[in-house]
Amino acid sequence: MTTTPAPASAGPVDAGLVEDLVAASRILAAEGVLDGYGHVSMRHPANPERYLMSRSLAPALVTADDIMELDLESNPVDGRGRTMFRERFIHGMIYRARPDVMAVVHSHSPAVIPFGITTVTLRPTFHMAGFLYQEPPVFEIRDVAGWTNMLITSNELGAALANTLGDNSVALMRGHGNVVVGPTLPITVFRAIYTEVNARLQTTAIALGGPVNYLSPEEGDIITNKEPGDVGRAWDLWKRKAMGM
Repeated sequence: MTTTPAPASAGPVDAGLVEDLVAASRILAAEGVLDGYGHVSMRHPANPERYLMSRSLAPALVTADDIMELDLESNPVDGRGRTMFRERFIHGMIYRARPDVMAVVHSHSPAVIPFGITTVTLRPTFHMAGFLYQEPPVFEIRDVAGWTNMLITSNELGAALANTLGDNSVALMRGHGNVVVGPTLPITVFRAIYTEVNARLQTTAIALGGPVNYLSPEEGDIITNKEPGDVGRAWDLWKRKAMGM
């Protein structure tokens, strides 16, 4: 019986970057985006063909020792018998499809779920969620694989999700959750948190009745690409709280 050799490591990662990935996991749990499920990853800083994410573990419990290195096929460099997330293929295939993406969050962010199962489009209600100006597409797993358990458990399904995501910052997953990407880990965490906040605000606005005056695509483009805000201020606060600093 032959076994496939483990992929080569891209090398050690600065301890501060590993700490940031641990913090991201804990921040997302503290802010109600992740609970016992969901995960966050970052592209390896030394090799775009590798990424880092925790072993299968509740996000609030992640430590630096839990971080694993994987290739874009989501094979571990040093598995050591550790259980990996079943949906790690989301991350590998998005990194393969999107060279601009440096971090990925997959969550079951609760307020967002209704927008993936109704005809109401998730749209930006306030400036903190200006990145939603592209109007997130909805991934329908039935179109790819028929009846499933709804999980992205193969590279084929991961590639299909990445295709639906396209060049967007967010894609919804019908009856499942969403995926959020960004050019840095802090920005991706910021987007995941404010996707959840925006969903709550949009639901409230719709319930009030009457037309909703959403941000325009032009405003969203300015906020996201031309005059982005200071994500570092929020990141520093969230990290201090989540890490008990």
